[in-house]
Amino acid sequence: MPSVTHEGLVELFKNRPTLAAEMLHDALGQPVPVFTEARVESSDLAEIVPSDRRADVIVVLLVGEQQQPAMAIVVEVQLGVDPDKPYVWPVYVTQTRARHRCPTWLLVVTIDAGIARWCARPIDAGHPGLTLTPLVLGPEGVPVVTDAAQARTAPEVVVLSAMAHGQGEAGEAIGAAFLAAAAGLDEERRAVYGDLVLSSLNAAARRTLEAMMKSGYEFQSEFARSYVAKGVEKGLEQGRQQGLLEAKAQAVLAVLEARGLEVPAEVRERVLTSTDLAELDRWIRRAASVGDARELLATTGA
Repeated sequence: MPSVTHEGLVELFKNRPTLAAEMLHDALGQPVPVFTEARVESSDLAEIVPSDRRADVIVVLLVGEQQQPAMAIVVEVQLGVDPDKPYVWPVYVTQTRARHRCPTWLLVVTIDAGIARWCARPIDAGHPGLTLTPLVLGPEGVPVVTDAAQARTAPEVVVLSAMAHGQGEAGEAIGAAFLAAAAGLDEERRAVYGDLVLSSLNAAARRTLEAMMKSGYEFQSEFARSYVAKGVEKGLEQGRQQGLLEAKAQAVLAVLEARGLEVPAEVRERVLTSTDLAELDRWIRRAASVGDARELLATTGA
């Protein structure tokens, strides 16, 4: 199941169709043709790949009164090593190129520097001279957005900035920039983006942002709540006490995994074997802000 981090990044590129072209040009220095419109197209490539295989986002840059395709961009969000991707990414590119009859580029987006290096490796397609080298937007390429005016102009970019840099020293300034942009968003985007930003910030920056919001923050969007709820649902059919313990434990793990954090075996075992409801409640709250799953167990006394 895709994590909330994965789906959140996908939503940014869907909600702002020009974002892929902006990141290619501004962050990666790639030449992008002049276009009059950027349009998100169907990412279903079932003609060639299985029905459960589809690109995350396909954006087509259009030009002229006839809205002719000038370039297509296949956007893939990658949060971990997947040995299947070197085989399916060339298919995504060639199938998209055949469908839209225009140059097609692959843009891989990740917020992990190590995964960015893995994604950037050239892919030998097996035919002489046919090699695909993905264009990779990693955390180093994502701008650090701390300017309120810039955030208002491109709210998706400030959210992307929080997801890439929110654990660092700039986290608080990025969060403040997002608040400046949030007022101009519709209710649905404000809720989803707020969840993504808050869950991406380091603990100190998160506390500051919550104080600026003048109240404690709970996940506001159905988008985020659905991932937390999956952990709770697993315990509903069991006995009241044991079911509640398991539900809360699953909720802890669901939040950690939804944020794309690796959960070591010792952490998973400790969470699943806890018999303290208050402890599990603390862990649920902490899971939304820790930078590493191990921090969950190291701070249980607070």
